Amino acid sequence: MAISAKDVKRLRDETGVGMMDCKKALAEANGDFEAAVELLRKKGQKVAAKRADREAKEGVIATAASDDLGTSVLVEVNCETDFVARNAEFQAFAQSIADLALANGAADRDALLALPFEGGTVAEAVEVMTGKIGEKIDIRRVALVESASGQAVAYIHPGARLGVIVEVTGDGERESVGRDVAMQVAALNPVALSRDEVPSDVKEKEMEIAREVARSEGKPDQILDKIATGKLERYYKDNVLLEQPFVKDASVRVRELLDNAGVGVSSYVRFALGD
Repeated sequence: MAISAKDVKRLRDETGVGMMDCKKALAEANGDFEAAVELLRKKGQKVAAKRADREAKEGVIATAASDDLGTSVLVEVNCETDFVARNAEFQAFAQSIADLALANGAADRDALLALPFEGGTVAEAVEVMTGKIGEKIDIRRVALVESASGQAVAYIHPGARLGVIVEVTGDGERESVGRDVAMQVAALNPVALSRDEVPSDVKEKEMEIAREVARSEGKPDQILDKIATGKLERYYKDNVLLEQPFVKDASVRVRELLDNAGVGVSSYVRFALGD
């Protein structure tokens, strides 16, 4: 039967698949629109199955936030190549997933994949996108930060390969300071917010490394622990967020920046593409 350009366009608008593929699907389905949609979805599933073992380490970090900045999300959406990561359609898809996660309070990947989206689920939409683009598409992870008494300030580094959310409390200028701290987290990748949050195994590892270095330099055994403790203090100042020098003014520690601004940071989340 004859396939009208109107039907092809309608199928293209609903699925985002190329015009020629839409026309072929309609022809194969004898003009049945819903059957054509199903055919295109199956095609996406077939492409997804073929590429399931491929590595998808490129992509983007997308964010969305409520108007009052009480809630923010980060989503990592992956593809196989940087070429696709820079594709406007792929980026729009990633942003729509971030918006959906925010709107529905999706706090983990499984919850996000199960959400209704464009007539199916997010998981099905990923398969459709895989079929359209011809590369493995994946939603690797999502982080939802809700602040009961402050703001969840998000920052996406240029290139969308790195994103941070910082939860800021207090009565000062939370948004601008939160953004500065988020940029700090993006640039220096601290291991913890405070020294109390540094895992004990990390502390012991740093102490042992310092002891071994001091021992190899011929330092007496009775002062090895003192030397290691000093090295651990240095480690805190380099790697703990509140003790790091502020990236915009190294004469000021992040803790001082926050105190001077009348705000505090209670948590942060950092997504680096592929990490």
